[in-house]
Amino acid sequence: MNDNNDKQLVNNVAVVGIGLIGGSMALALKEKNIAGKIYGVDANSSHCEKAMALGLVDEIQTMEEAIRLSDVIILAVPVNIADALLPRILQLSEGKVVMDVGSTKNAICQSAATSVNSHRFVATHPMWGTEFSGPEAAVTGAFVNKAVVICDKKNSAPDAVSLVESIYKRLGMHILFMDSVSHDVHTAYISHISHISSFALANTVLEKEKEDENIFELASGGFESTVRLAKSNIDTWVPVFKQNKENVLDVLNEHIAQLKKFKSCLEKENFEYLGELIQNANKIKRILK
Repeated sequence: MNDNNDKQLVNNVAVVGIGLIGGSMALALKEKNIAGKIYGVDANSSHCEKAMALGLVDEIQTMEEAIRLSDVIILAVPVNIADALLPRILQLSEGKVVMDVGSTKNAICQSAATSVNSHRFVATHPMWGTEFSGPEAAVTGAFVNKAVVICDKKNSAPDAVSLVESIYKRLGMHILFMDSVSHDVHTAYISHISHISSFALANTVLEKEKEDENIFELASGGFESTVRLAKSNIDTWVPVFKQNKENVLDVLNEHIAQLKKFKSCLEKENFEYLGELIQNANKIKRILK
């Protein structure tokens, strides 16, 4: 399994779940010459047809056959489905490498631990996504210059981790290592709360602005960028919130406390403190250029 940029890392890869992330991953594996053949697996027949029509995968197979034919299995389904499928996939994939790309990590790591082949599993989270879903949402170059988190590295076989690292490096990603519990805490703050805020803002506007034309005509770039995540897929995000409930509740309580500060400033006409709140928020510019 050579890591030279002009040579394939593996012969065949199975992508289980050919939506936004799985489809984009399949495209990237082809573009970067990582695998010779990409097998697609998806319970949705429409997704299978679209994935073939769009050239995301070379062939559609059953999960069992795709695993048999492949060196690496990438699990790219909603996190609740991934947890349910993983023990079966590990049972069928002795000696192969299994990796996931889900937004929560502790639950799937616990699921992997129930298998005798748990050491062949590498838990990962590429920090990229859009508000769109399905095979047609897949894009080229999705992972370049993005971060990917590899979790609970010590529980995975060194050769499995090494191969996964090589794949992500070839995709142009920079790699972070973290334990799965810490990962779920941090993603609650930097990702999951953003989606909840966007869903809530969309519902607020839809409740108060009864005329669709007003929203469409007056929505500027700022509003559109803030609320775009509200278009995200329910099947993806409800399981994420469910699995990471305690961490999401913690950050949500803090977010509500911050909103109450802004509300209190306006009610009491305390515009000096309002300015201080905004000025403090501006410190994020040190981190996000």
